[in-house]
Amino acid sequence: MTTAQSTVDRSELDVQPTPLALLLLGREADPRSERGVECPGDLPSPSDPGLVERARAAKERLGDKVFVLGHHYQRDEVIQFADVTGDSFKLARDAAARPEAEYIVFCGVHFMAESADILTGDEQKVVLPDLAAGCSMADMATAEQVAECWDVLTEAGIAEQVIPVSYMNSSADIKAFTGKHGGTICTSSNAKRALEWAFEQVDATTGKVLFLPDQHLGRNTAVRDMGMSLEDCVVYNPHKPNGGLTAEQLRDAKMILWRGHCSVHGRFSLESVEDVRARIPGVNVLVHPECKHEVVAAADYVGSTEHIIKTLEAAPAGSKWAIGTELNLVRRLANRFAAEDKEIVFLDKTVCFCSTMNRIDLPHLVWTLESLADGKLVNRIEVDRETEQFAKLALERMLALP
Repeated sequence: MTTAQSTVDRSELDVQPTPLALLLLGREADPRSERGVECPGDLPSPSDPGLVERARAAKERLGDKVFVLGHHYQRDEVIQFADVTGDSFKLARDAAARPEAEYIVFCGVHFMAESADILTGDEQKVVLPDLAAGCSMADMATAEQVAECWDVLTEAGIAEQVIPVSYMNSSADIKAFTGKHGGTICTSSNAKRALEWAFEQVDATTGKVLFLPDQHLGRNTAVRDMGMSLEDCVVYNPHKPNGGLTAEQLRDAKMILWRGHCSVHGRFSLESVEDVRARIPGVNVLVHPECKHEVVAAADYVGSTEHIIKTLEAAPAGSKWAIGTELNLVRRLANRFAAEDKEIVFLDKTVCFCSTMNRIDLPHLVWTLESLADGKLVNRIEVDRETEQFAKLALERMLALP
């Protein structure tokens, strides 16, 4: 459990709404806030240009004391102040490589800041500009639910044959559970190698993987990359007794997939792929492996955020691409490669972005930087020692993968 995280069931809360002023300043987390995705038809308007100078001035006052991380899905007004950009794990490792920075300002979401705190030194302080910047996928697996799942596997007599593999997009609690039960973490880039490692730890006939919390990445990796069948996969639903599965189904499965998904990538459909092919003859469809299996199967290329960027960098001039990932990145790539005559469009006709990621806007970043420059520590994300110990163990197993 972290100091800035609540695991209370939101449906049972009976509290007064969080004051708007505190939310705007990012000083409180609203337990009733939207944890998924909104599709208003366009991105939010840019912040007041006057804030740019304030952010720049505060960052200059802090100097080497601050290191700003910007996730690829952040809006441009925030990315311009990032010292490094990348996906969640790359950024956490970048932070760990800067021990001289007293403050790590993570422009991303909660689980990313937790990972940075786990990997950085005790004297470093990780800050999330808005505590309500969460992740709907990470929220779909709580420590209590996963512990109950393990009890179900134990009662079915198969727990000793199961290795947990958890996606980086999970809470520190889930990473700690994974480490404690002999498992590893994976990213969308190395999920296949992580699964190969996991199956090497168990009997070839009876061994299984519990994949948390994104069912789509687990299914796509098992079926598309490792040659398993869809019948080898079952979905554990934490909201149903015994996960909605019989003991026989659990015993017969090779992949026990947690019923979780990304609210952005999960919206892409087979119809999206068929529609874009009809609208743009010769288009290449490139999607993230968090997309549904039928979308991945229909795409031309599949890969992580970094893979998507590298693929477009290497693409020939005049090529056409429909990208199935978060809108901020797609629009940034479209602008970047326009001069090379590469046509890059969003896969779905409905513009869509991660609303919680977009909570990190310029006003929140300005407030954070100015507060730190004035000597006031705000919105620190700190993982407790025991959780950190086991979560780091799971991360180290991943880092040790060839």
